[in-house]
Amino acid sequence: MQPSAAASVPASAPQYDERLTAPRSWWFLAALVGVSGGLIMLPLGTLPMLGGVILAGALACMAVSSYGSARIRVVAGSLVAGDARVPVSALGEPEVLDADEARAWRTHKADPRAFMLLRGYVPGAVRVEVTDPADPTPYLYLSSRDPRALAAALAGVRPQTQA
Repeated sequence: MQPSAAASVPASAPQYDERLTAPRSWWFLAALVGVSGGLIMLPLGTLPMLGGVILAGALACMAVSSYGSARIRVVAGSLVAGDARVPVSALGEPEVLDADEARAWRTHKADPRAFMLLRGYVPGAVRVEVTDPADPTPYLYLSSRDPRALAAALAGVRPQTQA
C-alpha cells in the first residue's frame, strides 16, 4: 500500500506559501531616492552628501522591503494573509479572479468591510467569502501571482478541516 501525498506532508507544513514582493522597478526607484537625498545634501559638502545618500537610500529600501514582505499562507487548516489568520472552516468557496475582474473588485465592486491584502502590481487575485455569521467581514480579497494554486490549496484543506 502506497502512502498518500497528504499523509507524507506534516500538518504544520504550509500547503501554499507566497510572498508578494515588490517589483524590481521599485528597487530602482529606491536607489533614485538615495541619489536625490545625496543631491539635496550636496551643498553642505561631501560628507553630508554621502550621509544623505545612505540615509535616504536606506529609508527608501526599508519602505519597499516592508511593503513587499506581505505573505499569504495556507497552513494547519488556516489561511494566513498578512496579519490576518482565518480558519478555513470559516471560509466559503474561493473564486479565482483574472486581471479585469480583480480590478473591478478593487474598485467599484469593493465592500469597505472586506479584508483586502491588495497589491496593485499583482494582476490576479482570489476572493473568498467569509461564512462565519459572527464575523462582519463579507469576504477576503487576496492579490496573488498564482491565484489558481491558492484556490486549490484552500479547496484541498477544506475537507480536512470539516471532517
